[in-house]
Amino acid sequence: MSVVARAAPSAASLVELILAAVGREYPSHIVHWMRSDEDARPPRELTPAFFGSFDWHSCVHGHWALARLARLNPGAPFEARARAALATSLTPAKIAGEAAYLGIPERAGFERPYGLAWLLQLAAELREWADAEAAEWSAALAPLEALARDRVFAWLPKLPWPVRSGVHAQTALSLCLILDWSRVVKDHELEALIARRARAWFESDLDAPIAYEPSGNDFLSPALGEADLMRRVCPAMEFAGWLAAFLPDLESDRARRWLTPVTSPDPSDGQLAHLDGLNLSRAWMLEGIASALAPAERRRALLEAAAREHAAAGLSAVSGEHYAGAHWLGSYAVYLMTRRGIA
Repeated sequence: MSVVARAAPSAASLVELILAAVGREYPSHIVHWMRSDEDARPPRELTPAFFGSFDWHSCVHGHWALARLARLNPGAPFEARARAALATSLTPAKIAGEAAYLGIPERAGFERPYGLAWLLQLAAELREWADAEAAEWSAALAPLEALARDRVFAWLPKLPWPVRSGVHAQTALSLCLILDWSRVVKDHELEALIARRARAWFESDLDAPIAYEPSGNDFLSPALGEADLMRRVCPAMEFAGWLAAFLPDLESDRARRWLTPVTSPDPSDGQLAHLDGLNLSRAWMLEGIASALAPAERRRALLEAAAREHAAAGLSAVSGEHYAGAHWLGSYAVYLMTRRGIA
């Protein structure tokens, strides 16, 4: 059962919000490794498919969200516009341009892991869509999909410790997205690697320091991200025991304070707007963690109640008023509302 209330934004309104961003080139924030003056070019030339939505990863997950909403709502009035945007971006020529940009050795760390994880989510969505056009887009995206997969596979064994941050570099959230892709495409080699690394990093963790969350510009929870990954890796009984050791005080006052939705003091500020996204990602992580517990477990009810509170707070902040949030919060709303990673 979804933790999202009926007052959530409509799929149509989310499509409009996302469409207003994915084709909007400016303002733009790019992390661009330059070799010479010739590399000083506009975003639409550097990354011809994913130049909008302020930054590359937001444009990628904006396209994922359009694909997901179109796939789950066939015949909806917004479907044609979502398809048109996908058809404009996901052409062989534009994806070849993306692959050429990412492909040089000096850009081996480009958008790793967060942007690459969302790219693989887009690829998974297209593969799961039983549709002729989607199959064409999937085929066009395949070279970039393969590049992203290989970059992740080469990098993971070299990462000595997980990044336990509340922003883009967080290891756990990206591995959740990549692991789900690996299972869609039956990439057993990558799936096994992620499971091994997750266990090596997180299996022995005890008593997560939840009092230290959140930081002032978080849009992800380090503790919940880790737990959401481990519920994907561990069998149900093992996960229930692991969670008891990792978050032993879920019914305590300390946990209740931590499981309280946050409020952005200034949604027009790009860093402070992250806090609106924190409510959304906490909500889907809480729901995912709860889904791995037995229905009669008291912890499940507590986690689902917290997920509902965070979902309500997060979804109420999704709007087009400030581009600081409007360029990316729609995708997070779609991930939560459609129960991606759970359903």
